[in-house]
Amino acid sequence: MKKVVVVILVFLALLGVGGFVTYDKLFGAVDPKSPQESTFVVPMKEEEAKTISRLKTDGFIKDTWAFNFVLGYKKLRGQIKPGGYNLAKNLNAWQLAQKVTAAPDMKWIVIKEGIRKEQIAELMATKFGWSQKDVDDWNDLYTRQKLEYLEGVYFPDTYLIPVSEKNWELAQRLINRFNEKFAPFVEKFYEKNIQWTTGLKIASLIERETGDVKDMPLISGIIWKRLEIDMRLQIDATLQYAKGKVGDKWWSLVKPEDKYIDSPYNTYQNKGLPPTPICNPGLDAIEAALNPTETECLFYLHDPSGTMHCAETYEEHIENVKKYL
Repeated sequence: MKKVVVVILVFLALLGVGGFVTYDKLFGAVDPKSPQESTFVVPMKEEEAKTISRLKTDGFIKDTWAFNFVLGYKKLRGQIKPGGYNLAKNLNAWQLAQKVTAAPDMKWIVIKEGIRKEQIAELMATKFGWSQKDVDDWNDLYTRQKLEYLEGVYFPDTYLIPVSEKNWELAQRLINRFNEKFAPFVEKFYEKNIQWTTGLKIASLIERETGDVKDMPLISGIIWKRLEIDMRLQIDATLQYAKGKVGDKWWSLVKPEDKYIDSPYNTYQNKGLPPTPICNPGLDAIEAALNPTETECLFYLHDPSGTMHCAETYEEHIENVKKYL
């Protein structure tokens, strides 16, 4: 009997050891002694299966089946959000599952072409929980450090931003991206004897006047032609910028009385370009400002379908208004 008991105990011990080894091989930490964190990025719209596969490839988990089991057992399947996660290889599968299904350490932010800096502040307030003071500091302090950086240099792009980033750091991040993307254009504007600030203002007008890239060079040509003959630009988007936020809307529809707004941005009343850009334009609008289409047109409109129609004279423009609007 003693021999039988010993055999059973040895068997159970071996079974326990084997079970522990198997468990560790499936669910254990990849490197239990490594607390150093590195950023694991989950792209927007990436399928969960691919994310889990990359966790294995990047050495954060030992087994994809085991990790899927953990997600299913903890009812966390489908809960991995896009963003950046600071992960260490000393986390086991259970700990890692909790980490990547919690709030990310970095969030994806998409800043669209043609919005103004105040809209960016509202976006950040929603994404990062900015206080009203954070928003005010962004609008009135951190984006007013230089005259030429009041507007237009908060580059529209897709960003992966740490949730701990301060509003002044974010302003500099967007400016840095603008400087990087705009750098090739500076010399090109200089070669045409155009200040980069002038080019950026015109790009912002083009961006707000159409969402169709193919129309941008023609609108650019009309704007440059009006400036050349000292004609008022008479661009509705500048009135929208001057009006600011109306109710809960930016860029509200222009009314006839808006043409008499007392503002340096009112291009119906003031000749030349507005004091600053009126939005943050994308590369297509900047390219169009640099390379306008030569045209005899001075007027343009978009019909309800979005098709652009231009005219050389005001009389032709009125006919287009009657015909298309």
